[in-house]
Amino acid sequence: MATAPYGVRLLVGAAVTALEETRKLPQTILMYPMTVASQVAHLVMKMQQDVADLVIKGDETLESLFPPKDEQPEWATFDEDIDEHQSARPSVDGERLTEGRFALFTGGEPEEAAEPKPAMDITADAPGIVAELDYESLTLAQLRARLTSLRVADLEALLDYEEATKARAPFQTLLANRITRATAK
Repeated sequence: MATAPYGVRLLVGAAVTALEETRKLPQTILMYPMTVASQVAHLVMKMQQDVADLVIKGDETLESLFPPKDEQPEWATFDEDIDEHQSARPSVDGERLTEGRFALFTGGEPEEAAEPKPAMDITADAPGIVAELDYESLTLAQLRARLTSLRVADLEALLDYEEATKARAPFQTLLANRITRATAK
């Protein structure tokens, strides 16, 4: 078969393409509003990005011309701001205790009104059970796991020791509850 001249092939191709596009016209017309909305949304987002870029450049320029002051609000305190002479442990007036792994609200009375706790020499006056359990290094969970194997006298000695030294509320509560359960049996 002989090939048609170039111009004829061009006209036939254009006619077939026009026919195909005419068949697609109803669907194209239905999709046209979505296409326009998508293009408008794209344009709006592009404008927002361009505006944000301009603001960033403006911030950088103003910061280079007028460097920011290194000011800190008077109410803001950070760990590195605390002097060594300041107490790391807050008073016991309902403030949060930040000492230890299980810090809790105390809800007790202020230290000035509380009874002074007798100072206990840890090495000399500590009951034997303290050294036996290595009580000072135990976490609350580790202590809870060992409580069932202790006698009531040992539990009371640990509670007295805790009250005389660190007075950690979770430890005191755990020991007191175990003493109550053990004596009720």
